[in-house]
Amino acid sequence: MDQSIHFCLTEDGANIAYAEVGQGPPLVKAANWLSHLEFDWQSPVWRHWLTGLSKNRRLIRYDERGCGLSDWDTNEFSLEAWVQDLEAVVEAAELDHFPLLGISQGGPVAICYAALHPEKVSHLILYGTYARGRMHRNPDDEKRQEIELFYDMIRLGWGKSNPAFRQAFTGLFIPEASEEQMHWFNDLQQVSTTPENAVQFRKAFSNINITELATQVAVPTLVLHPKDDAVVPFEEGRLLATLIPGAQFVPLEGRNHILLESEPAWSHFLEAVHNFLGSPASMTSKSAPRHNPSAAMFVDLTQREREVLELMALGYRNDEIAQKLVLSPKTIRNYTSIIFSKLDVSSRGEAIVRAREAGFGQ
Repeated sequence: MDQSIHFCLTEDGANIAYAEVGQGPPLVKAANWLSHLEFDWQSPVWRHWLTGLSKNRRLIRYDERGCGLSDWDTNEFSLEAWVQDLEAVVEAAELDHFPLLGISQGGPVAICYAALHPEKVSHLILYGTYARGRMHRNPDDEKRQEIELFYDMIRLGWGKSNPAFRQAFTGLFIPEASEEQMHWFNDLQQVSTTPENAVQFRKAFSNINITELATQVAVPTLVLHPKDDAVVPFEEGRLLATLIPGAQFVPLEGRNHILLESEPAWSHFLEAVHNFLGSPASMTSKSAPRHNPSAAMFVDLTQREREVLELMALGYRNDEIAQKLVLSPKTIRNYTSIIFSKLDVSSRGEAIVRAREAGFGQ
């Protein structure tokens, strides 16, 4: 799939870049901190999110002001301004009724929009997010010092060629990432915005408090959160689910703030989202005839899973596959488990037989 990038103007004159990909009913993703429409499209950290969410849907996402391909020259870093960005994109894309996804800092933006425009939002999906910024979680003196230290690290270290300062953030966001994924996330911090803008973003996020507004959300809501998230504590996701009337809460196993394609939680996230939206996800192995290798059980495999399965069908061991794809053996084991689940098989031999019958390894 190819994405198309467009621009629109907010009420206060900010140019906002937004992108569309896929076909079908719309799904809008509110912008989150550290985004770049083109850089993300090529990335090993976000690409599977974009392809997975645009399957059978028209995914619309954008860079908020101060970030990515949108205007960087702005003095307005506030929740109200970010809601304006979303409003401008919805109008430019000519959307009437759609599900809305909020990830991390995009969560409060999505919640505000849903509360202000309930007639527009059919479903609200919130992942790894919060109602209270860090300054509203009763921080002690040590936590306050930590917050200020992060501001200084961003201001002094993000603009340097040495990624040591940026690596501190990468380790929090995706602690289980491969070397390639960490390298990309380090680079994203530089290409997505300026160090000063990044500080202003963080300060604004820390002061968000929409606990009262969350209780006014009147659309079906799904809240998902990793249990060991180091960026947004699990308790904040749980609190958010208690605030929004009737919200469904899905805990996810894992430590990564941004779900990686190789971890089981990613498949669980997609399944929960597809089920919640009521749209038919691609057929899984459990709904396909067990002995029909041409059935739709292979459709749900990601590109990376297909690469692993291809090498598996050619007879390579996990350690050899890891070397060829420049991934860790642990990552390959995770991919293998996911492939077994999607193909509804219990052994490597059975997976290889099905794969070869379907044309893999030829």
